[in-house]
Amino acid sequence: MLVVLSILSFLILSVFAEEVPDYFNPYAPIFTDKQVYTWTDKISITVVAPSWNANKYGIDSIGTQDGHLIKIYTAEHSLEPYKLTETEPNSGIFTGEIILTGFLHDVDDDRNSDTNPRTVGTGPTNGFLEVKRDGGITVSFEFADGVVLTHSVMISWNIGQIIFDKSIFVIGDTSKIQVIDLDMNLNPEAIDRIEVEVSSDSDMAGILVNAIETEDDSGLFEAVISFTQTSVSSGNRLFAVPNDSIYATYKDNTLPSPYSIQDDLDIQIVSKLESEVPPLQRISIDDVFFANSLGIPIEPIIDEQIQVVGMIRNNQNYDQPFAYITQIKDPEGKVVSLSWILGELTSKQSLALSQSWIPTEFGNYTVETFIWNSLKEQTSLSPQYIMSYFIQ
Repeated sequence: MLVVLSILSFLILSVFAEEVPDYFNPYAPIFTDKQVYTWTDKISITVVAPSWNANKYGIDSIGTQDGHLIKIYTAEHSLEPYKLTETEPNSGIFTGEIILTGFLHDVDDDRNSDTNPRTVGTGPTNGFLEVKRDGGITVSFEFADGVVLTHSVMISWNIGQIIFDKSIFVIGDTSKIQVIDLDMNLNPEAIDRIEVEVSSDSDMAGILVNAIETEDDSGLFEAVISFTQTSVSSGNRLFAVPNDSIYATYKDNTLPSPYSIQDDLDIQIVSKLESEVPPLQRISIDDVFFANSLGIPIEPIIDEQIQVVGMIRNNQNYDQPFAYITQIKDPEGKVVSLSWILGELTSKQSLALSQSWIPTEFGNYTVETFIWNSLKEQTSLSPQYIMSYFIQ
């Protein structure tokens, strides 16, 4: 009879893995794959508990035995008991996962909630747990009578980021836009998508494009757009011309404290679209000469009005705004005339521009002509043209 009782006691102790429980130094550390999660994350849980490896030839489980429960809980909701299973026979490592389901909230301004909060599941991979924006989750394991091991993690929203793959684009480029927002990984087991507004100086209304999550659980969203100079914006194609600023805006409706839950924030990044033609080759100054009011070349005469005529040409296949500046210096290098013309050249257009001047003294004058994209930005579109002329 004594032998039977001894065998029975051994089997019971083996099942509950408490042959020699150390109440002062229990060993069953609990790990999670992160320390801070967002509201709809997947949490991977690992408990290293070699003393619960009851069957070295089979897959054991922990968390559901009376007196040795695993509980996963917030201040308001809990999963109890929750089973974890051994990774492989004789490993003594037990794992499981749960999916956080957030709370009712509209993340895309369509007046509908985009989440399905619920608390249900028994493990090891079927658990769903409701959480708030701010707070924590605790995983507890009753190691032995009166000994409860715990591990806690935080819940928090994040401010999204938006990124262009280039700071400057040229005609013919495509643009990859990336949005990083872990809060919008609403379903960690499926590909999510968000919307991004993209516009240019030439089309401020712009386009609304879908950015697609790169993986089920990445929180990284990408969209690719192209640029057109001949068609209206449509789909993922944006009308933009050289020197336009390109804007990408993501509206973040899941902001961390101290923002309120109802706050939103437009997160914007700006890039630039440039011509594929190098700046100094975009417009050519073909010639500069003196002419009368009819545009006929003449020799300048003291105290008579003449025209300083410049012949310019657009070397690009699209319109190019410009600021054409003419500066005249006297024999001592003093500026005696400064004038400019603002305009726009159409594709491959050539144009004659004239500015009046009245020379008042004899001597050697210098005419300097240069072209900027605007008086404000002052990006040179052509090499400076310099002409010296002696007026007798």
